[in-house]
Parts: sequence; structure tokens; C-alpha cells
Amino acid sequence: IETPEGPNIGLISSLSTYGKVNKYGFIETPYIVVKNGVADFNDIRYLGADEEEGLFIAQADTPTDKNGKLLTDPVCRYDDEIVTIDKNKVDLMDVSPKQLVSVSAGLIPFLEHDDANRALMGSNMQRQAVPLLQPEPPRVGTGLERKVAIDSGAVITSKATGTVTSVDAKKIIVTDSEGKEHLHRLLNFEKSNQSMCLHQKPIVDLNQEVTFGQILADGPSTAGGDLALGRNILMAFMPWEGYNYEDAILISERLRKDDVFTSLHIEEFDVEARTTKLGDEEITREIPNVSEEALRNLDERGVIRVGAYVKPDDILVGKVTPKGETEPPAEEKLLRAIFGDKAKDVRDTSLRLPHGVKGTVVEVLELSKENGDDLKAGVNKLFRIYIAEKRKITVGDKMSGRHGNKGIVSRILPVEDMPHLEDGTPVDICLNPLGVPSRMNIGQVLEVHLGLALGTLDEYISTPVFDGATEKDVEDKLEEAGFSRTGKVKLIDGRTGEPFDNLVTVGRMYMLKLHHLVEDKMHARA
Repeated sequence: IETPEGPNIGLISSLSTYGKVNKYGFIETPYIVVKNGVADFNDIRYLGADEEEGLFIAQADTPTDKNGKLLTDPVCRYDDEIVTIDKNKVDLMDVSPKQLVSVSAGLIPFLEHDDANRALMGSNMQRQAVPLLQPEPPRVGTGLERKVAIDSGAVITSKATGTVTSVDAKKIIVTDSEGKEHLHRLLNFEKSNQSMCLHQKPIVDLNQEVTFGQILADGPSTAGGDLALGRNILMAFMPWEGYNYEDAILISERLRKDDVFTSLHIEEFDVEARTTKLGDEEITREIPNVSEEALRNLDERGVIRVGAYVKPDDILVGKVTPKGETEPPAEEKLLRAIFGDKAKDVRDTSLRLPHGVKGTVVEVLELSKENGDDLKAGVNKLFRIYIAEKRKITVGDKMSGRHGNKGIVSRILPVEDMPHLEDGTPVDICLNPLGVPSRMNIGQVLEVHLGLALGTLDEYISTPVFDGATEKDVEDKLEEAGFSRTGKVKLIDGRTGEPFDNLVTVGRMYMLKLHHLVEDKMHARA
């Protein structure tokens, strides 16, 4: 399922769950051995494609009793065929229903109800999710979320069993029973390759007992040790004045005000002081023809201070370059040296913030030949300025669910104008119902219904791929939470206070903000 959409479709694929490459370079997958109709759950064998030939392989959800005895004649794979055979002839059984999909597809709940084309988009778009400032794990998960978070290396796990003896923003120290200290360093506002922010924050307390492998700190896109790519938000499937026509998305101002989909982005800017034919460039605060106001955030070196808020055209690093002019006579050189009149012989080549960037300086890196740093030929000094910017969700940003249901934010409505439930709760987002039938990604509808019930009951559940909740389970949960078994509710127009003509499907969907942000795409020519 997880493959590119372009010309390489099907040629580039991902390793499936539980798959591994053997010493000969072939991919193997595990099976449970079945003898005389009894599955031995302790006897697990890894086989390649050639070794499966001629064997009857039962599905992972074949019913068995607690001793592993098969209860029915199962449906099996036999080479390229699907056959139903006597349970005593079965050779092997799959270890898990999700072993035929990749990790990314295994994170989509109700995958079995989605068309393959949309599941492909859903699994690919999860990789484009932007780490949010306040992420939360999905209420409707698949049970893979914790494993993915740990294996991704984004979270920090304990190197030993013991007690947390020191915890701050930079490091966590765990002392084991023998008194040995184990240091865990945390990332602080590092820039990733996508200009996102990599930041880890502790989730353990001082003097807390921890075990080996326990999660000590959350990383980007994780919450409480679970993968958390987006947010659970209240949504309605209904058109609204044409603002969600053709995959447009109407959102509430609450998502901006409460920083629901706010992310942190870090940009870096370099300035080099080189040796030119006319002399060395100089990093300085003494820039000709610049007001003191423009220099207010520079330190004595002429470099911006950490914590300063900068806007386009602000000076980040003051730099002057020698101007080409005739060699001055000796007496003029002496006068210049005495009175420091530099304006004549240098020009301003300071690093200024380009257009479209604003934010806070989070780090300044200084490299110089004097300190023995390895710089390019002709470069004496290099300053690298890191600027972090908070980006709220805005018109033109791309959002998506986990079922390939992507769209562009078309309008941000005041909270009071959004449709609301009878108890006054406004919905956060309106999606077009016409986005569901032709695309056949019905998984999103089941997710929304189940999410509505779980949001009210304040529960989190796992519904694994191919082995998840049934329609009846979803209806039972809705009933338990006090909703109609249809999952539809009466919605009231926020502008008029009148109810809408028909009942509307409302629920909680897990939505992601994707990497395609309008600010990076904005372009103008004159």
C-alpha cells in the first residue's frame, strides 16, 4: 500500500510489519507452525517466498481455543489460490493480521474499509505531518503507535532500571541499584532537515522509579510515549456556503486561537567573513549610515542576541567589506587611524533577514579559523543564525486525515458562526460529505462515529488493521456514550440559531497538518 503515486508506483515499496532480510538478502516473514490442526504459538518460523510454495497457510484471525486447536476449517493461501481446507491439513498460520501491510499503513484504523488508492495517500501523507506544539495521540488508534514512537528514536528510553535522580530540560540522570549514574541527553530546539523543530521534553518526575526501556522523554510528534502526528478534533460532514466545495476545508478560529495546529519551524542563515583582494571583511557593530535603532539587538561583536524578535530586513550580523579605491597617502591613513573614519573605505554587506521570514533567534553559532574550525578557503569567520517561528494554521495550508482525505483550508470562521451541537459545543471543522462516496474511503466515517463516542467517554482504544472494531461495536459505543446508534446529531446554525434541515454526521476525526504550508509557497514578482 505504501508506495509513491508517480511513475514509480509499485516499484518502490516498504518492508511489511514483522518482515526482515535474511543473510542472503531475501525478505522473510514469520509463521506459526500448525501440526494436526493444532497451532504451536511457541514455534515461530521465518520463511521466504520460495519456501512457502506448496504449503497451506491459514489467516491470523483463524479462531483457536486456548491450546491452539483450530476450531473451524480455515480459509488458506495455497500458492496463488485461496482455498478452504480441512483443519488437519494446515501447515502454517500467519502471526498477525497486520503482517501484510507496512508500518505506515498499519497506523490507519479501519484500513480494511478504505479503497487502496486512498489508503496509499493516507499512508504516504502521515510521513508529511508537521510536528505540532501540542500533539495528542489518536483516540482511535491501531495499537502500533507506541512501538513506532520507540523504534523511530524520537523518544528517549531508560538505559537502566533505577531512580530518576536529576531531570531538567537538557538531561535526565537515572541511578541504578548499584549507584551507577546513566545520563540521557535531550535535544533542545534542534533544526531537522525539513526545517522543523526537534525538541524533547521529560515526562518523568524526580525520584520516580523507572524500568529499563521505559520512556523518559517525549520527542517531536509524540505524546506520553505514543506517536502523535495530529489532533482529535470535532468535525461535521456538511457543506457550508460552498466553502468546502471540492476538497476545501472550513475551520473554526479556535484552531488558531488555542494553537491547536500550531507548529514550530527553524530556519538557518549563514554569513561568512572572507579575505578579499582589498583586505579582510570584518564582522562589526560599526556599520556606516545605519541608525542606532537598527543596531539595538546586536551585541558588541555586531551579532544578533539570542531571544531577539526579528522581522524582514532586520540586521542579523553586521559586516563591512573594504571598498575598491585608490591607495590613500600615508598621512590620510594616519588620520583615519586616529579618528576612525571608516565610512569612506568600506561598504555595508551585513546579513539581513530576507522577506517572508520572522521569528525569534534561538541559537547563534560562531566558527572561526582562529579557533581551529575547518572553514572553506578564504573564509575567516562564519556565523550561523537559527530563527524559530511559530506558524498557526492559515488559509491555504494543507490538512489531511489518515484515510487519504486531504484538503486545503479555504476559510477560517469565527467560533460563534460555526455550526454547534444542541449543548452549544461548536464544531471545529466542516468537511464536504461528497468527498466520501466516490473515493470509497469509508474508514473515515467509522473513525468519526467511534471518535464521537470515545471523546465523550474520554477513552482511547486500539482497533488493529484487519482485526478491528465491527459496525456493531461502533454502534454499541455510541449508545454507551448516549448518542443515537446512527451517529447523526441535530446541528444548529451558529449565525441564525436555527437547526439545519437534516441530521448531520458529527464526530472526532484525527487530523494532521501537512508539510505543504502556504507560507513556503507564497511567491511574488513585480
